[in-house]
Amino acid sequence: MRPGALPRIRRDALIFAALVALYLAVSGVVTNSYYQLMLTLVPIWAVMGISWNLFSGYVGLTSFGHAVFFGLGAYTVALTLNWWDLSPWFGIAIGAVVGAAAAVFIGMPTFRLRGHYFALAMLAFPLVLLYVFQYLGYQEVSLPMKRQDPFFWLQFTDPRAFTAVAVGMLVVAMAISFAVENSRFGLTLMAIRQNELAAEASGIDARRWKMRALVLSGVIAATAGGLYACILLVVTPEAVFGILTSAQALTVVLFGGVGTVWGPLIGAAILIPLAETLHAELGNIVPGIQGVVYGVAIILVMLLAPEGIFWTLRDRWLRDRGPAAPVPRGDRPASAAVAPLVTAPPQVSGPLLRVEGLSKSFGGLRAVDDVSFEVKPGEILGIIGPNGAGKTTLFNVLNGVLPADSGRAWLAGEPITGRKLHAICRLGVGRTFQVVRSFPRLALLDNVLIGAYGAGLTGDAAVAAAEEALARVGLLDQAAQPAGQLTNKGLRLMELARALAGRPRLLLLDETLAGLGREECDELLEVLGRLRAEGMTIVIIEHTMHAMLRLADRFVVLDHGKVLAEGAPRAVVEDRSVIEAYLGKKWLARCST
Repeated sequence: MRPGALPRIRRDALIFAALVALYLAVSGVVTNSYYQLMLTLVPIWAVMGISWNLFSGYVGLTSFGHAVFFGLGAYTVALTLNWWDLSPWFGIAIGAVVGAAAAVFIGMPTFRLRGHYFALAMLAFPLVLLYVFQYLGYQEVSLPMKRQDPFFWLQFTDPRAFTAVAVGMLVVAMAISFAVENSRFGLTLMAIRQNELAAEASGIDARRWKMRALVLSGVIAATAGGLYACILLVVTPEAVFGILTSAQALTVVLFGGVGTVWGPLIGAAILIPLAETLHAELGNIVPGIQGVVYGVAIILVMLLAPEGIFWTLRDRWLRDRGPAAPVPRGDRPASAAVAPLVTAPPQVSGPLLRVEGLSKSFGGLRAVDDVSFEVKPGEILGIIGPNGAGKTTLFNVLNGVLPADSGRAWLAGEPITGRKLHAICRLGVGRTFQVVRSFPRLALLDNVLIGAYGAGLTGDAAVAAAEEALARVGLLDQAAQPAGQLTNKGLRLMELARALAGRPRLLLLDETLAGLGREECDELLEVLGRLRAEGMTIVIIEHTMHAMLRLADRFVVLDHGKVLAEGAPRAVVEDRSVIEAYLGKKWLARCST
């Protein structure tokens, strides 16, 4: 459970319980059969919105095809009842399994895609199934009437019973959503959504977590579809696999708020009654008016509240309230000493990092060209060179952002080239980026927790590691502040803390001092100096030469992707070839005279 989650869960649970009680009271006094049906549809589409939100809202991959899970759930209930005389309760359970299997089948190829390619690929699956079910002769599957045991067969004469069952399903879906949002699961998904590369560099296997989210989403959507079939009593491909089904799930979440437990509930509570009421009153005059309602809702959200009603209201409310309260730190007193991140240099025979003949090309440009060097345990190695020398590309190859074309690299004797980004992080390689990669909507502590989770820590151990890392860089007092509100120095320190929370054996720091003033540089250098004293092994890219001379034990100079010079800092900066590479031949001639 995330820090401070329990009070949030209790508060949200009380609010939701009050809303459920009010909703059931209202449904109990409504006698019109159409409006009673509408009251049943609201929780069903809220559940469908929750399923969409658990994947697209938290992961950030837009799905236009969630109707595939909804439709499979509906047809599973209808066909198992017709073929094997199974209760819809069993059909819904089987449909959930079918939805999970479909999620795995769909996710394996589509997770290779990004952006609109992924969205279009998801759209194809329900459309294919729509035509498949039509071809198989299931254009219209009716549920046989069984009135002898209404609850067992989910066929009630009183429509209020359907509303109660739908609300019960919503309660279960909301409980799952509460649990996800306030757990490592939800935090990891939100990190992937906000910056997938940073999450991977922190040790998160993004593909695996996205698959888990899609499976859970498919299960919930299939259960909603199964109950929907029991209410309609007639299942058609257009009704459950049609584009409007996916559009409704997407729209209620976009309208209410993406990536929050309350978004689907808000969107369904507003849009479903509006669309159904207009359809009842004007459907014969304006065919397809429901689609018009969802289209207008999307336009209004894009213009007035791009992130949805929930986030718009929350951001304005928080702005009025001022800074966030500190995150509880558990049982450890505020004055407690923070244990060293590295108590002694790692015990390895030979260099901690060994690089041999590493090369990387982009078309005809050889960005890294046969680079070889070694880093000893506890050493700070500075990588310097002019802009475009290949320094960041070298880091990207070393920690798995890019594959190497040739050459090898070893960490403590274990090969790291050819491994995935998250796997290299798990081996003990921490990384910061030239342009800071944060999770701006997450609190500072949550940002750093991702690094602890990526290293395999859980529960209190992960929180303790995150707090320790924040204390080491001097940001523990700002733990509750969203990362998006930090200054450039704060972001640099936060990214360093996130890397430290994973207990790395090797730190790759890419222009950590970029954009900082002289005093800010001195503060950050003090932090790095303390890490050095504790035995941390660091490879750092930096253009601020006076800082590098204070910090680095040794320099490696790159120019046009090749190693130009290597050695002690003073000797390297006085090397004629290094001066020429940085300042040009005219400057070298002037220095010579």
